[in-house]
Amino acid sequence: MSEKDVSQEQTEETKDASINEESVETVDDEELVEEDKRDETKEMNELKNELAKLTEEKDQIYNRLLRLQAEYDNYKKRTQKEKVAERKYKSQDLATELLPALDNFERALNIEDVPEEMKGFFDGMSMIYRQITEVLKAEDITEIETVGKAFDPNIHHAVMQVEDDSIDSNIVVEELQKGYVLKDKVLRPAMVKVNK
Repeated sequence: MSEKDVSQEQTEETKDASINEESVETVDDEELVEEDKRDETKEMNELKNELAKLTEEKDQIYNRLLRLQAEYDNYKKRTQKEKVAERKYKSQDLATELLPALDNFERALNIEDVPEEMKGFFDGMSMIYRQITEVLKAEDITEIETVGKAFDPNIHHAVMQVEDDSIDSNIVVEELQKGYVLKDKVLRPAMVKVNK
């Protein structure tokens, strides 16, 4: 072989070597690009998972907040109702304690023959009784109507029954103890006799 042939062969080998190096570099570059893509995909998946966790956590916190708000609203409504009921029936306990004393006043005032020397005392007791009943009326505490009315188990307490053909059935014929109502609430039912 001539020198020219040898140098041409060396040139071709050099070209082949440089082509091989280029293809090796290209393969390396492609592998790097693929590896970068895998890394990016992995990072994207991790970000998606993190986003999903954060979204779920946010939803849980939001739902908890909604429940707390609903509980607070219910608490406010309940306390408001309790305040209204407390104001509406504020005199209930006092009236309940006062009713037996009022009954005793009535019994004392039902004396028919009052001696002359006791008239002033009797009149004074009558005035005190009227004052007490006026205070009760001012607080919306009223007597339950009984005699001649139809028996109502919600406001009447039947302790006796009588048979009278001249009166309709289930009608109150006599009141044995007065009953009282505070606004729309029964403080004490009236004790009554009812016709069968």
